[in-house]
Amino acid sequence: MNRITRVRAALVLVAAVAGIIAARAAARTDSGAAKPPIVIGAVVDLTKNMAPFDAPALGAAQAEIAKINAAGGVNGRPLQLKFINDQLDPNKTKQAAATLLGQGVDIGWVTCDVDFATPAAQAFLQAGKLTVSPCIGTDEMSPLRFGSAGKLAFSFGNAAQDEGSAVAEYAYKRGWKTATVVTDNLLRYFKDVCSAFSIRFQQLGGKVVAKESFTQGDKTINNVVSRVNGKKSDVIAFCTSFGGDQPAFVSGLRSLNNETPIINGWASDGAYWWPKNPQVTNFYYLTYASVWGDDPNAGVKKLIATLKKGGHAPQTGGFVTGAAAIDGIVYAIKKAGGSTNGAKLAAIMEKFRNIPTLSGKVSFSAQLHSVFGRTYRVVYVNDNNAKVVATIRAKSPANIH
Repeated sequence: MNRITRVRAALVLVAAVAGIIAARAAARTDSGAAKPPIVIGAVVDLTKNMAPFDAPALGAAQAEIAKINAAGGVNGRPLQLKFINDQLDPNKTKQAAATLLGQGVDIGWVTCDVDFATPAAQAFLQAGKLTVSPCIGTDEMSPLRFGSAGKLAFSFGNAAQDEGSAVAEYAYKRGWKTATVVTDNLLRYFKDVCSAFSIRFQQLGGKVVAKESFTQGDKTINNVVSRVNGKKSDVIAFCTSFGGDQPAFVSGLRSLNNETPIINGWASDGAYWWPKNPQVTNFYYLTYASVWGDDPNAGVKKLIATLKKGGHAPQTGGFVTGAAAIDGIVYAIKKAGGSTNGAKLAAIMEKFRNIPTLSGKVSFSAQLHSVFGRTYRVVYVNDNNAKVVATIRAKSPANIH
């Protein structure tokens, strides 16, 4: 599925889930005086490069909100999600946040890339609002990026430190004692995952025998393939995404009859990048949830069914973070006695330890405002067929700073 088709599917998904929510709301007859809603204001991309990530998470959030509201809401108040498509334009992003703040939103919600999210995040944070992203995968939704205001910022995406550690722990558990590490320098997320893998793998007793790097689109991937093919290791840790250099690397190695296992984190989730010839073989990745019909969580399967009902099943496990973010927000509001004060909610979130969400148990800390402690699905791809083969939870996030 190309990017344009995926974006169109994402738009239809959001519209379909919104329709389901509206229908449920219309069918509900609450008694007594209505309490004011708790309003979440989302500034997301529904038409450009982040749409395949933002839209499924938004759809899952809408479905989770519908379920919570059907059960009576949060302390008797319904949840409401308002969203604006910012098209990744920095000026539109900033203005969209201002518009939502003018409408009295209680909580801010931003896109799944921290650079694109920054204009909106800054506006929400300066207004003292708890600000969340469903799936930013670095530790930058925090004071690390936003200074003291970042105390109110959190991501329900995996911290790269945790994700890379989980990849290393699974690799070592499989008996792979030597690794070649290949890093795409395009995004900090890619670099952080590979850095965490290297640190944790060596802590466990493994040996990194070689390190290679490239920058997506720099036309050096064939050279990287040649160099990696000349190395001998039990596993190749590969940190990248997208449909360009990723399939070129995998196809290149397999065309040379190199069948060394390749492993990545969530960035390799989804079938959109799989080449047809040669097919993807002996490839592993870790993800939030399986979209292949075999996720071990019945609640995740039910959510997938809800999204399918709208006409479009999610393409990667990242969709579940939208529901997880709602679960986390609801938990914090309840612990705060119904308050939506940003500082109060952030103080509670920072103390999250193994809090249950649809995506599994999540934790935050003063240092990490992105999730650690989540149970990952390990998906194995062979001959362009994918299945869950294990689950794993990192014992501790690697210290990469």
